[in-house]
Amino acid sequence: MAAPCTRALPVATVASLVLLSLCSSAASHIEDQAEQFFRSGHTNNWAVLVCTSRFWFNYRHVANTLSVYRSVKRLGIPDSHIVLMLADDMACNARNPKPATVFSHKNMELNVYGDDVEVDYRSYEVTVENFLRVLTGRVPPSTPRSKRLLSDDRSNILIYMTGHGGNGFLKFQDSEEITNIELADAFEQMWQKRRYNELLFIIDTCQGASMYERFYSPNIMALASSQVGEDSLSHQPDPAIGVHLMDRYTFYVLEFLEEINPASQTNMNDLFQVCPKTLCVSTPGHRTDLFQRDPKNVLITDFFGSVRKVEITTETLSLQHDSQIMERSYKEDETEEEEELTEPLKYAEQLPVAQIIHQKPKLKDWHPPGGFILGLWALIIMVFFKTYGIKHMKFIF
Repeated sequence: MAAPCTRALPVATVASLVLLSLCSSAASHIEDQAEQFFRSGHTNNWAVLVCTSRFWFNYRHVANTLSVYRSVKRLGIPDSHIVLMLADDMACNARNPKPATVFSHKNMELNVYGDDVEVDYRSYEVTVENFLRVLTGRVPPSTPRSKRLLSDDRSNILIYMTGHGGNGFLKFQDSEEITNIELADAFEQMWQKRRYNELLFIIDTCQGASMYERFYSPNIMALASSQVGEDSLSHQPDPAIGVHLMDRYTFYVLEFLEEINPASQTNMNDLFQVCPKTLCVSTPGHRTDLFQRDPKNVLITDFFGSVRKVEITTETLSLQHDSQIMERSYKEDETEEEEELTEPLKYAEQLPVAQIIHQKPKLKDWHPPGGFILGLWALIIMVFFKTYGIKHMKFIF
């Protein structure tokens, strides 16, 4: 009888070990899922979009920036988290044949200026000093909230810049320059002041790769439209306005972003392959040695989209109080509407304001002035007497 007992103990031990291994594997699987869900470690997204060029012949640089602005808004980053800097207002330029519009394609179908563009820094506000102050947070106390980069150590920041540049510098308004050393030091200040979690830097300019050579702060990924010694070329010439509409690199990047939606699983490695030399003519570059994560694990929406974390709870939430408030307010609104309907409406209250403004003035009925008819008959009789004389009066009466 002892032998079966001695054999039963190892079986029970093995079963318990199997059960423990299954539990541990299930727990590790849950942890992996949680880690995958929160893999970026950020809780909010910001974008700083900068066009540094003035004058009509630099139309494409404004179109570049506005096109990126449109893409990040479409993917969920609100205007409150976008700092838009445009050195010139092409939409209101006297040479623009279609005022209040900026187009990024020669078919003229997509107006990237739109009706809801919020430009935070414009014209001569776009300077090297203001740009560096936005990044480092060293702005005057009177600076409005819309002109501040209110990021923190859980923020993923996209910084896009376009304009004319050279080896180690980018021009601002053809009057000053920012160097790659100044930019690198600004990013280091941001890191020391815990102003970002991860940072994606994209620049479309000649010799763009020279602008990220001096970066030394952690968690920065950088992309450029051209290598040192190469020009970044324009794209989409439009004879109607006499300028190019976009730059090649930004054009193909935006074509890639149009296929992205907030739930896309496309990663940064796909973005690196967007514009090969056969399309861009220049050689795009990227730098990832400062970035802690593998680019294949970094989603495009980690920088171009907005964070939408979901918190699951097992507690029951009672919405009865809120629903009663809503019902009460709805009844009050109905009562106010009924009182307004009982009062006679004025003409200005019957039509929307836009229709009233654009209505043509109503033509008044024309009435001849007093005595006009009598004077006209007198003139006719005088002409008749002068022509035919008194002897022809018998033919009238």
